[in-house]
Amino acid sequence: MKFIHLSDLHIGKRVNEFSMLEDQEYILTQIINIIDKETPDAVLIAGDVYDKAVPSAEAVALFDDFLVRLSKRNLKIFVISGNHDSPERIAFGSRLMNLSGVYMSPVYNKTIEPVKLTDKHGEVNVFMLPFIKPIHVRQFYPDTEIESYTDAIETAINNMEADKTARNVIITHQFVTGAERSDSEEISIGGSDNVSASVFDDFDYVALGHIHKSQAITRETLRYSGTPLKYSFSEAKHKKSVTVVEMQEKRNISIRMVELIPKRDMKEIKGNYMELTAKSYYESMNLEDYFHITLTDEDDVPDAMNKLRIIYKNIMRLDYDNKRTRNDAVIGGANNIENKTPLQLVAEFYELQNNQSISKEQSEFVSKLIEKIWEGEK
Repeated sequence: MKFIHLSDLHIGKRVNEFSMLEDQEYILTQIINIIDKETPDAVLIAGDVYDKAVPSAEAVALFDDFLVRLSKRNLKIFVISGNHDSPERIAFGSRLMNLSGVYMSPVYNKTIEPVKLTDKHGEVNVFMLPFIKPIHVRQFYPDTEIESYTDAIETAINNMEADKTARNVIITHQFVTGAERSDSEEISIGGSDNVSASVFDDFDYVALGHIHKSQAITRETLRYSGTPLKYSFSEAKHKKSVTVVEMQEKRNISIRMVELIPKRDMKEIKGNYMELTAKSYYESMNLEDYFHITLTDEDDVPDAMNKLRIIYKNIMRLDYDNKRTRNDAVIGGANNIENKTPLQLVAEFYELQNNQSISKEQSEFVSKLIEKIWEGEK
């Protein structure tokens, strides 16, 4: 039995006000091409199909097109809702779509029946557990102590009554303790959403969604596939991929990743303005990529973003790294303010703000400005 594991498509997402729809359409086509080459028995999509609970019409149309293209292949498709999705929207029409081999997770109602697939080694039970919180489970088990996310998932799984002698796969969307997060994820205060990996011990493969970096947790067969695209610059050095799972007899599973190449990558570059705008520097780059640029000039470059965009048209973010930005001083109330001149106060503020003393030229300019202001008030 061969599976392709995907998650966190986040269709409709905007990154630094850039729409990712075109990039998402490109990468979904690349995924279709991988599926055609790998010929899996099923595709597992582990939540966060959309970036918002109420997605745009364009986002819905793109996912609909992806599902239609998948359904034309001879395979099963499993989709669960994540924390960004509306479970009711994902569940809509699920019973009708089941007939065509497209299984959409219903809203959690404590009853989770596996979909049974068969190969030469026998049956494989596929369980679909959408993103849930303790409150979602507690209402069905009022006599069970459910305080944490681990309690909730453990209770839900225990009541599935999975046959431990069979090959079992679960698709779910949670934060498993120990996973490495990225900046583009929603983070709960104090790690309150942590789930212990041990609750999944009875499953041969755990197809996780929620974390954006591809990684295994505690064992190779409990893993996040990660996002198909980079959604923050904290992911700039990540390699995005789809996960290919080949399951033979029980406990005999091989896993490999097939790399995804985006239409536009995310790049971080750093240097002074003259360096970064020199043709010899940027001529070997793909200037269609998304850029986070850090300027090291001590003085701010006027209209830097628009000037840099002439070369790096998809610049998403601009920062400075200089004495001013590295300043650790705390700007507090001025001491003995009544005995200081306006120029002295400005000079003190400037030094705190910029980690260097005001220059002679700047001091003269401020003095003239103060005189001009005072003359206007007379």
